[in-house]
Formats: sequence, C-alpha cells, structure tokens
Amino acid sequence: MVMVLDKCIGCHTCSLACKNVWTDREGQEYAWWNNVETRPGVGYPKTWENQDKYGGGWVLEDDKLRLRLEKDKHYKPPSLNDYYNPFDYDYEQLFTQEILDQQPSADPLDMYSREKIDIKWGPNWDDDLAGADVIAPHDPNWNGIDKQIYLNFKDVFMFYLPRICNHCLNMACAPACPRKAVYKRPEDGIVLIDQNSCRGYRFCGIACPYKKIYYNWKTGKSEKCIFCFPRVETGQPPACTLSCVGKIRYVGVVLYDETRVPEAAKAPEDQLVKAHRELILDPFDPQVIKEARDAGVPENFIKAAQESPVYYMFKKWELALPLHPEFRTLPMVFYVPPLNPVITVLDRNNKYSADYNSIIPAIDKLRIPIRYLANMFAAGNEEEVRKSLKRLLAIREFFRRIEVEGQSKAEAAAVLSEHGLTVNDADMMYRWLALGRNRWVIPTSKKELRVTLTRRGKGPGMGGRQRG
Repeated sequence: MVMVLDKCIGCHTCSLACKNVWTDREGQEYAWWNNVETRPGVGYPKTWENQDKYGGGWVLEDDKLRLRLEKDKHYKPPSLNDYYNPFDYDYEQLFTQEILDQQPSADPLDMYSREKIDIKWGPNWDDDLAGADVIAPHDPNWNGIDKQIYLNFKDVFMFYLPRICNHCLNMACAPACPRKAVYKRPEDGIVLIDQNSCRGYRFCGIACPYKKIYYNWKTGKSEKCIFCFPRVETGQPPACTLSCVGKIRYVGVVLYDETRVPEAAKAPEDQLVKAHRELILDPFDPQVIKEARDAGVPENFIKAAQESPVYYMFKKWELALPLHPEFRTLPMVFYVPPLNPVITVLDRNNKYSADYNSIIPAIDKLRIPIRYLANMFAAGNEEEVRKSLKRLLAIREFFRRIEVEGQSKAEAAAVLSEHGLTVNDADMMYRWLALGRNRWVIPTSKKELRVTLTRRGKGPGMGGRQRG
C-alpha cells in the first residue's frame, strides 16, 4: 500500500470503517488496527517510535541482525494508559436526570468498570495539534531540529499520518513469537497471527516497532491488521482503502527477491531506502517474468504487478518512502511525503522566489522541515525526501506551464527531464495522484491456488514454515 499524505484530510473515516468491520467487539475496545495521527505529536500508543522505551525492531551488530528485544528482557508492551482507557457514556442519565435549566448531559463511563472517569487521553486526542505546546515536544522525530522554533505559532506545521500494520518483509514480530503463531502468507505477503497457536505471550507486540499488534483481553490472544484478506482474495480493496474520503490509498502487487531480504535489512542507515527499493523487481523484465512463472506465480499476479501503483510510486518514480526504515523491518506500506502547506515569498519586483522561476517554491522553503520528514521516512537521509518532493513539484510545474503559460507538452517536458521523469510518467501521475483513478490493482486468488502455493515450501521470512 502507498498513502499520499498531501491528500489526507484527517477525517478518520478509514479508522471507523476498520473498527466497525474488525474490532467492534469485546476485548478489542481500545484497539484501532487503523489509526490517523497528527504530526508533530506522540501518536498511538504514546511515543510508539521510541524503541529505547519499547524495544521494537532490529539492531545491526557485527554485521548481524538481532531483535532489540533479545538484548534486554525488561521491555514491556504499551500499557492501557499508553493507548487510552476506552469509555462510553451513561446514556440512562439523560432520562433519569432531574429537570434542570440547562441541557442534560451523559457522564463518561469506563467501559470495563462502568464507573465514571475523567477522560485524559484518546487515540486522536492531539488531533490538529491540540495541546501541541505540551504534547508535540515529546515527538521522537525532532532529532537535529530546534523544535522550539517550529512550535511558535507563525512557524508551526502539521500533517496527518494514517497507520496500519506494515506487513513487513523482515518483520520482527514473527521471530519474537515462541509459538511461531505469526506468519507471512506466501501467496500475497499478508502477515497474520494463527489464533489457534497464539497463547498471548505478547512478545510479538513488544518486537513490533510500529506497535500494531494488540492483545485481546477477552480471548487472551494477540490480534492485528489482516489487510482485509477476505476482501483482497476477491479482488476488493481493504475497508480502509475503499472508505477513504481523500482517496489517498493505493494498493497493488509488487514482485521482490526474497533471498536478498537479509542483505537489504543490513544496509547502512542512510542506504536503507535504496536497498529496500532494490529488492523490488521490474515486472516488465523478461527474466523476472520467467522466474516468477517458474516459482508458480500466476499470470494475473504478474499482470497486476505491471499495473501496480505501488511499483511505480515506490520503485520506478521513487516518490514513496517507508516509515522508519531504521527499524530494519522493510515495511511494505509506503508514504508519499507531504508538500503542503506551501510558503511563497514575493521579492521587491513582486516575483515569487522559486526553484523554476514560477510560483512553485523552493524545496527548503516548504513549511514542513525536510529534516523532520527525513527522520520519519528515510532514516535521516534528507536527499531521499528532497528527490521525492522535487519530482512532485516538477509535475505541478509541468502542468502549470501547459495550462497557465500555454506551453506545449514538448516544451514543458524540460522540467520533467531535469528530475528523471517523462511526459508519460507525468500523465500517469496525474491520473493516479490528482484524479485518483484505478487506485488499486488487486488480482483475485482461488483457494486451490492458495493451497498449492503454500505447499511449495518456504514462505517469505518464515524459514520454511508451511501453511495450508
């Protein structure tokens, strides 16, 4: 999946769709498999990015990867206070309350004890920078930035960050499970938890650096986002994708070289994004197609990979970036970083300061600091973020030259070639990013195919574990 952050309006429709489909039941009241965070902020659960506190992900020592959890066993999963205390309202009070001059109200009740509580936190408590003067300084992504400058009103910035399970290639949750209950489906790469094998030890939740595994206190087992696989198997997008008001989510197939996953996860931090991209194979390469067919990949999956918006945005155009690649899990949910809000400055001649002598501003004059985005999406590599933002701006400038200045496509293409893009790339980006057409390319799968694939042997990252 790719999410285009410029288009997210923070409406939480995706979260509610997921909640109503999957976690609207006893034991999962506090769990939001999909949530939307305001940045800068501490997220859900609080400060989930702080692995010194939670111990998630992998660390590289002596050219070997090991779980951070293995070194120190004191790490604990987030508490209910880190998430929030689920609450309901005493609606009966609306009918039994004595007649007063003001409107009757319903007091909040703890969903577990049914006692009145003072609500102090929630999964979107800091929406739209609410309480940012207190909350935002604790955001772990301020590394290398004078955060006090950006917390002043005139310099403040914000954007929304939707999150689901990243269904990583080198997931930390699976090897942390003593019961081997966490596995990656070979047929589509979706990471699931076998509810028959799970005993609720919660090591998976500690090892997951994104804190996207939730303990079900009713069943005593761990649960997580399943990428709506019953829908995906029939060619339908996940509920969060279908319900998205801003049309920010794109779903598609990518082909990757499983044998190179350990090598990519060991790359130096500033090369992690590049190593991740190199894992993704060109679905138009005849040799890749041949090897995919030899491995039993069906034709409709190969065709879907060739039409996949995820392949184009992450691999070909290099617009999308992984969330916190320094965790070394190689996440398979990517983000196109936000350009907005745009700052433009008029000079003495009433001309805009810009990269292309137009109204498009210089990259480093955007309100959101490049360093902040790099800390979040590129392990601190600012050039990866600049490359993505410059290509997004180049597309805007390309169409502005055509629509406003009256240039031909051939004339306007100069701004594209400067950043390694073609007119065809621009047209495809326009259809996907602006119009939001064909946002998901999901091949259907059959039960008999699924069984055949899982019986072939090793599933990605599972060391040979078989599923049927």
